[in-house]
Amino acid sequence: MLEAVFTAPAPGRTRAFILHFTLPGAKAALPIDWQLNLHRPDGRLLRQWRGRHALLRGNGRVQVQWRAAPTLPAGIYELRLQAGDTTQRRPIAVGHPIPLVAAAVPPAAATAQSASATPRDSAARAHVPATGPQRLPGLPSSIFYGNLHSQTNHSDGGGDPATCRGAQEPQSAPFGPEDAYTFAHQHGLDFLLASEHNHMYDGSEGSVPNADPLAARQLYRLGLDRAESFNTATPGFSAMYGQEWGVISGGGHLNILNSPALLGWERNTDGQPFADVVTPRNDYAALYKLMKDQGWLGQFNHPKRDHFPIAGQPLAFSEDGANAMALCEIMNSNAFSTRLDEGETRHSFFEDACNRLLEAGYRLAFSSNQDNHCANWGAAYSNRTGILLPENEAASPQALLNAIRARRVFATMDKQSAIALTANGAMMGSEIDNSGELTLQVHFTSAAGRGIASLEIMEGIPGRQGEVRPLPGVSALQHRFTPAPGPHFYYARITQDDGRQLWSAPVWVNQR
Repeated sequence: MLEAVFTAPAPGRTRAFILHFTLPGAKAALPIDWQLNLHRPDGRLLRQWRGRHALLRGNGRVQVQWRAAPTLPAGIYELRLQAGDTTQRRPIAVGHPIPLVAAAVPPAAATAQSASATPRDSAARAHVPATGPQRLPGLPSSIFYGNLHSQTNHSDGGGDPATCRGAQEPQSAPFGPEDAYTFAHQHGLDFLLASEHNHMYDGSEGSVPNADPLAARQLYRLGLDRAESFNTATPGFSAMYGQEWGVISGGGHLNILNSPALLGWERNTDGQPFADVVTPRNDYAALYKLMKDQGWLGQFNHPKRDHFPIAGQPLAFSEDGANAMALCEIMNSNAFSTRLDEGETRHSFFEDACNRLLEAGYRLAFSSNQDNHCANWGAAYSNRTGILLPENEAASPQALLNAIRARRVFATMDKQSAIALTANGAMMGSEIDNSGELTLQVHFTSAAGRGIASLEIMEGIPGRQGEVRPLPGVSALQHRFTPAPGPHFYYARITQDDGRQLWSAPVWVNQR
C-alpha cells in the first residue's frame, strides 16, 4: 500500500512517501524488491526510486523522501508502486496509482477531523444528521449516503474498537446488527448493509461437524428480522441485511444484497447443509444463475485480477452474472480500522479490476464501502456509496435496491460531495442509442466548497477485454464529441483539490 499526502508542501520542503508491505504467512526476513515511479501530468516518468527491504513476519514499511524543484509546474502527478518477492520472483503488490499535486493549494483546502468517541459513547448521543449535499444541481434526484459492506457478530465483525485488531472469531464479538444500525444511523449514514460471511453461520471459519444446521439458518433469519424491526422503529434510515458469499482462496467475495435465504456449501457430519440453499463453493457460474433466477442483486467486493473465475478464467463474463451483478467496489477504507473520527489513512483501490469486469461486458456501477469488522460502521473514513432516488422519494430498502438495479449509484471518498453523469440527458446507468454528436454532462457538487483538481471521462468498450482509458480533449463538465460506431461505456472520475476522488456510474452508448 502507498501512502502520500495529496497537497504539496511549501517550496523547498520535502515530501514523504510511505510504502507499506504485507504478505500474510511470509517467513521472517523475506526480502522484497520495490520500485516507486513518479509520473508527470502527461504520463511521462519524472522520478524513480528502487530498493530492497526485508519483511519481518510478513510486514514492512519504507519511507521515501522527495524534494520537488521550485519550478515544477502545478498539476496532478501520479505515484505508482510495484513490489515483488526476490526469492520466488512473484509479485506482492501492484499499487493503484494515487494522485498528488506539485503546487501548494490554499490553506482553505485543509480538512478538519471530528472528535472520536467509543461505540458506547456514540450510542448515547443524539442523532447526527448527514452533512453531505442532498441534491445535485440540475437533476431531479435526492442523494442518500451509506455503506454496503460491513460485518457484525453474526460472522467475524462487531469487535470493540478498543481491542479490535482484525477479523473476529466468528460470532464472538460483542456487537450485532442492531448495534451496527444504531451506530450508523447516529453517525449520519442513510443506510447500512450488514453483509455477513455466508460460511460462518456455524460459528466457524471452516466447518463445525456437530453444529446445528437449524441454528445457522435461524441466525440468518434473525438478522433479516432485526433489519426489518429497526426500519419500523427508525424512519429515515434503511437497515439492510445480506451475505458476503465466497472465500478469497480460489474465488473472491461478493455481496448478495437481498436474499431471504442463506446460501452455502458446508454440511455437518450427518450430511445436513447449514444453508437454506446449497451453492457449490467457488462455482460463480452456478451462483450467478441462481441470483438471476431469483432476482437477487450482487456487488463484487474488493475485486482483484485473479478473482471470480469461470472455467479457469478470472473475471469471466456470464450472461446470468450480467443480470445479477450491479455494483463493483472501486475503493475501500481499511477493513480492520478502529478509527471513530473518519481519519483512517489506509485505503485500497480496485478500479483496474472493476474496469476489466466492465470491459468483459458487465453493467456495473461503482460503490465505496468500509468493510467494517470493528464496531465503527461508517466512521473509519469519509468514503460512502451514494444512491440517487427520484426527488422526494423516501429511502426505503426497496427504493434503494431499485436504484441499485438501475445503476443510479456513485462512489465517493468524501461524504460531502456527489457526482453523476448524463448522456444526452439520460441518467448514468442508462443504455442509449445515439447518432451523430453525443453530449456528456458531469454533475458535481460539494457542500464543503471543494474544487476540482482533475476531471476525466473514462471510455471503454463492453466485450472488448481491453483497457479503459481517459477520453481525450475533456476540459469542462460538459463534453461534446462524436463516438466511433459501436458500443461504448463512459464514466466520470473527479479528483478534488484535497485529493479525494469520486466516480460516477457509467452510461452505455450504442453509436450508430
